[in-house]
Amino acid sequence: MYKILENTKIAKDVYKMLLEGDTSKLTKPGQFINIQLEGRFLRRPISVCDYDENTITIIYKVVGEGTEQMSQMKAGEELDVLCGLGNGYALKNTEKPLLIGGGVGVPPLYNLAEKLVENGKKPTVILGFNTADEIFLEEEFKALGCKVIVATADGSYGVKGFVTDAMKGVEYDYFYTCGPMPMFRAIESAVKTSGQYSFEERMGCGFGACMGCSCKTKYGYKRICKDGPVLEREEIVW
Repeated sequence: MYKILENTKIAKDVYKMLLEGDTSKLTKPGQFINIQLEGRFLRRPISVCDYDENTITIIYKVVGEGTEQMSQMKAGEELDVLCGLGNGYALKNTEKPLLIGGGVGVPPLYNLAEKLVENGKKPTVILGFNTADEIFLEEEFKALGCKVIVATADGSYGVKGFVTDAMKGVEYDYFYTCGPMPMFRAIESAVKTSGQYSFEERMGCGFGACMGCSCKTKYGYKRICKDGPVLEREEIVW
């Protein structure tokens, strides 16, 4: 059981929740937790934005009844949480890492950026949103020392267009990304280096037992919840 310390709205339909509890199973950026909600059959998988010795920060968007229920929860309430799920990002020895996030694919990149900065790297971070009122974490990435470029589909802030428009002219030798599949397909057509994709997928159990989130790779079928959610570019079948 994890105690809610904070649950606040930070952008349009987007909330940040701070949970207190055991974080010993979190070992890599890009892992996720699976939350049980009262009255809901399936748990809700949410990427970990950040964590320390006894707290976990998640950022989620209200897109259905489950996340709407989460948004109404108050500090002091408790949640049943499976923690430390998924493989997470593998840190590569590269000099110019590029991080690309779209919407609620942005949060797991924050802890990744922290780890890269701790290892002496200065990442470039591209954040993609639909409109200006959906933007979050821009200032937090800047505070880490990252170069941040924001793209909005409607042009209301930053670069007008998509993350691939913001990538033009950016120097990088490796990339990490998280976001929706249409964004991934556009990135795959634009990138010139190796990289890692963190997939968003509907899950049954969240720890590899039900096989409900299996996907085909060049090396056989993998479970997004257990063998992923992060896959290397070279193994993905598009």
